Amino acid sequence: MSNIIYALENSVATITLNRPQSLNAFTDEMIRETTEAVNRAARDPAARCIVLTGAGRGFSSGQDLADIKDRGDDFSIGNHLRGGYHRLVKAIMSAEKPVIGAINGAAAGAGCGVALACDFRIASEKAFFMLAFTKIGLIPDSGVNWLLPRLIGYARAYQMALTAERVSAQTALGWGMVNLVAPEDQFAALVQQTAAQFAQGASLAYGLTKRAMLRGFDQSLEQALDYEAELQDVAGRSADSREGIAAFLEKRAARFTGR
Repeated sequence: MSNIIYALENSVATITLNRPQSLNAFTDEMIRETTEAVNRAARDPAARCIVLTGAGRGFSSGQDLADIKDRGDDFSIGNHLRGGYHRLVKAIMSAEKPVIGAINGAAAGAGCGVALACDFRIASEKAFFMLAFTKIGLIPDSGVNWLLPRLIGYARAYQMALTAERVSAQTALGWGMVNLVAPEDQFAALVQQTAAQFAQGASLAYGLTKRAMLRGFDQSLEQALDYEAELQDVAGRSADSREGIAAFLEKRAARFTGR
């Protein structure tokens, strides 16, 4: 993989977008490699948490327009999305383990969509979010129209789309776009600490919780309650649940294995 760096250490799979010269703008090959890496980490039982971040000064500036500008009038952006970003967003959201978006810098355009697809977002104080689509006569894509209003409400999401203005890390925190913001010199340590916490936790339960909450967006209350009960049966029969109950009764720290 020439456009990303994949590392697995201490049960944390870290995927680093690695085109810093373009603020990690996505090419077709980089989308494919990132999707494959997310799927690889999602399948690997040794990886109990996934971190997605960027090399250099940015998380991702979005689509590399130079990569598509010479494709001619027959080029379909819709097909480009279906064959690329849609697969990446769905891979992130279907991974049944926590995916941390470590937003180290600019998250713009499709890069913003990829960041929003992550489960838990930690931003450097120098990071910002931006929907620049209207500046080139396009609509937001890469899952933004589904994800962003659910996080911050329609009014603010549409504001971001209309104005194409930068949203700072602190504003994003206040709006609910990110979970944590750290000074630049503490950012890496906070990401590492959070990833280690998730990797040592009840990762099977984390994955089932993610499945239940995402499915709930499209369910009635009755359907959601039924599905919740089904998944709780699965969790209740797990080794992690038995260990958690035993640790509670014995007044000790639980040693979860993700099974």
